[in-house]
Amino acid sequence: MTIPLEDNFTDIISKAQRGLELSDSELAEKSSASLEAIRQLRDGNFDRATIDQIAPILQLDAEALAEFAQEKWQPNDASVDGLAQFNTPYHGMSVNAYLVWDPASKEAVAFDSGADCSAILEKSKIEGLTIELILLTHAHPDHVADLDRLAEATGAPVHLSEHEEAAHALPIREGESFSVGGLTIESLLTSGHSPGGMTFFVRGLDQPVAIVGDSLFAGSMGGGNVSYADAVRNNLEKILALPNDTILCPGHGPMTTVVEEKKHNAFFVR
Repeated sequence: MTIPLEDNFTDIISKAQRGLELSDSELAEKSSASLEAIRQLRDGNFDRATIDQIAPILQLDAEALAEFAQEKWQPNDASVDGLAQFNTPYHGMSVNAYLVWDPASKEAVAFDSGADCSAILEKSKIEGLTIELILLTHAHPDHVADLDRLAEATGAPVHLSEHEEAAHALPIREGESFSVGGLTIESLLTSGHSPGGMTFFVRGLDQPVAIVGDSLFAGSMGGGNVSYADAVRNNLEKILALPNDTILCPGHGPMTTVVEEKKHNAFFVR
């Protein structure tokens, strides 16, 4: 099943406006676009001229935003042996969780629980895996909704940033690393969407993998609920500084890669 993109182009515009604290009227004043044209755009009516006018003010790439608005881009399928994505419904939306394992030793790590961890447990059974560790990208309810069951079923220790709290979770700091079988996992603090949002960079598979939570989405990013500036900076300096072939595993929407986001994400095309 192909998971649809999490955001549309109006979401991107809204996130940038909120993050930069610009009302429609202020955006009109700073750009050469009319207030009515901006409102039409935010209502989903694509107009390239208006995008070209407002994108620089919103610190977005106009070409990438227009491409996204016209639905001309979708990330290529990203997969590697030892990685599985689980998409579960949650109150009218859907949320992702992940399982990463060493194909040789069959030792695994679960990342978040999603709304329902049944498929994670079933996959581990089918593959003959032992879940040794549970790492949480952040503690928003959709990502930890079935954490109690996952922790009880596996007996695995749970870790979460020291800046957030969740049942069962032991605090970790940026830079802490874990070894599971032949895998090494580095913890990166990518806060901004949440106070302790973590990205987990996994090496040891045929391709590097980064579990990014809600820090970054394919073609977009999580809202800067705590700090928009921090969210943008951490995405640029930490996630998009990883090797180009790194598979990015977001908390919502399809998987993508570093190189695709550098080319197609309106927030980060430079």
